[in-house]
Amino acid sequence: MAARDLLDEGERLDLDALRALQLDRLRNSLRHAYTHVPFYREAFDKAGVHPDDCRDLADLSRFPFTTKADLREHYPFGMFAVPRDRIRRIHASSGTTGRPTVVGYTHNDLSTWADMVARSIRAAGGRPGDTVHVAYGYGLFTGGLGAHYGAERLGCTVIPASGGMTSRQVQLIQDLEPGIIMVTPSYMLTLLDEFERQGVDPRGTSLRVGVFGAEPWTEEMRREIEERFAIDAVDIYGLSEVIGPGVAQECVETKDGLHIWEDHFYPEVVDPITGEVLPEGEEGELVFTSLTKEAMPVVRYRTRDLTRLLPGTARVFRRMRKVTGRSDDMVILRGVNLFPTQIEEIVLRTPDVAPHFQLRLTREGRLDALTVRAEARPGAGPESREAAARAIAAAVKDGIGVSVDVEIVEPESLERSVGKIRRIVDLRPR
Repeated sequence: MAARDLLDEGERLDLDALRALQLDRLRNSLRHAYTHVPFYREAFDKAGVHPDDCRDLADLSRFPFTTKADLREHYPFGMFAVPRDRIRRIHASSGTTGRPTVVGYTHNDLSTWADMVARSIRAAGGRPGDTVHVAYGYGLFTGGLGAHYGAERLGCTVIPASGGMTSRQVQLIQDLEPGIIMVTPSYMLTLLDEFERQGVDPRGTSLRVGVFGAEPWTEEMRREIEERFAIDAVDIYGLSEVIGPGVAQECVETKDGLHIWEDHFYPEVVDPITGEVLPEGEEGELVFTSLTKEAMPVVRYRTRDLTRLLPGTARVFRRMRKVTGRSDDMVILRGVNLFPTQIEEIVLRTPDVAPHFQLRLTREGRLDALTVRAEARPGAGPESREAAARAIAAAVKDGIGVSVDVEIVEPESLERSVGKIRRIVDLRPR
């Protein structure tokens, strides 16, 4: 079957048809939000704009932003645009930094979401009849159920493993022989360590594709996973406020950034400070406007994720570069801007250290201090750990320009949640 025969109707649009569809859907979505969500009516009126003022895609820049704080302020149902009896599912964030953000879905929203995840898995190399091992967490987190229903929509067999019970997951992969795994990249590395602990060659499994999301990850991590597992590792992107996983997907044939499914989600990149829309190719904060959501449309939602927009390659849709970090995850340490992904690159190339780390911020007198806590690989002795700590500290000093303390801790000792390690722990006094 030719590659084009595998594309759905939206993926077959040419650029002119796509832009016309986007404008029509954008105008409808703005009207829907303005008419049915008091927050948006008030925000649009305050900004002096009306949905009818959107006559071109560029006019979207005249409309106000939506932030996570807005969603929390209207907790739980204040951002919904349909009556409660039309809501078929509710997801929510963890709420560890305040009130959770609640997201609702109509029947049509759930169908669209399944279609977008199915499209994503197909772009990653999945096909009907494949078996998909889903190790994202199930529950209020959108990862597990989003991946699950998308894989079923594509026509795959799903293993709903969820997170945790790592040794059992390794056994399931050996026994049930999935071809695809969907999981956070950091938990995939935990699985990798467990394969090796059990004496099982991870390169000999049935897995051929890993679809990784829910946290930023680097090219160095991709290389490690691909080399040690002998699979294709591709990125999936999404967030619950926009719909969940399946907003954008890296195509396995190019691995050159994530194609945004622009027929449903309109992207912008803006200056994180000024909010000015940046030209294609410049790095800034990713902003999304939903084009087809019914239950909870979002207008210019600020994701805080840092990336850049680029022309399409494997698909007509524009690409976003892998997320390099979050504007609210940036650490300013003694005048130097530092992102967790920079530390990740250093940790990954350090012998005897697993790719699991955490940054702990403290204050010593008037100065902020940063400690990098990285897990040792099983079997690494005291001398190897001391050498690794020295190597990481030197690489951070040479490459980033700041001095940090480094602690090499026991394997699997760092706090994990839904398959992810909490990257930044801020212990500074408020």
